[in-house]
Amino acid sequence: MTNFLQTFALAEMAITCAILCIWVMQKVSTQLLPTFVKALFVLVLANAFFWPLGFSLELPLAGYVRGITGDLSIVTTLLLWSALLKNHKPAPLGFKLSVAIIALVFYPLALGLGMIDPYAWGYGSIALLIAVLICALICGLTNWTQGVWIIALAIIAWAFGLQESTNLWDYLLDPFLAIWAIFSVVSNILRARKEKARSGYLFRPG
Repeated sequence: MTNFLQTFALAEMAITCAILCIWVMQKVSTQLLPTFVKALFVLVLANAFFWPLGFSLELPLAGYVRGITGDLSIVTTLLLWSALLKNHKPAPLGFKLSVAIIALVFYPLALGLGMIDPYAWGYGSIALLIAVLICALICGLTNWTQGVWIIALAIIAWAFGLQESTNLWDYLLDPFLAIWAIFSVVSNILRARKEKARSGYLFRPG
């Protein structure tokens, strides 16, 4: 079972690294790659990250990346993977704001600031599971079906123990997701203020 989890984690990280490479490639390129080309690149790059390539390396490249970042949450992984889909719908601001608020409360408490340890709730707390299911329901009601699938797959992965951790939080949240959500919310606020200031300048009397 341990070998399976290690292999699964390496494969997951290899695919994630490949998708990140293609995402960066798309950002610096002026041309949009066709879906089949992206899939081919993912296959080639994921294999390059997954298999040991020599060069006196004891581990595959994905193993070294995983050693630095640790295991990403299933939510983060699926958000990254879905970014390459043709009909990808970006995460709504409400989702980012919710993640940012949860992270700002969760991490200080989990690190010992206060008498409450929310991380302990991840070990089979029915209340936390119900809260997560409610979040999935809200995603569905707001027409973000991708969010429903992401949360559902995270719960399924936790139920089957597809990562080394048995804590539900590790399948839902990680520092990278928290940083992304906080940065996105701040960027949206600054952009809105900038647009408001610009519109006020354009339409001011005189």
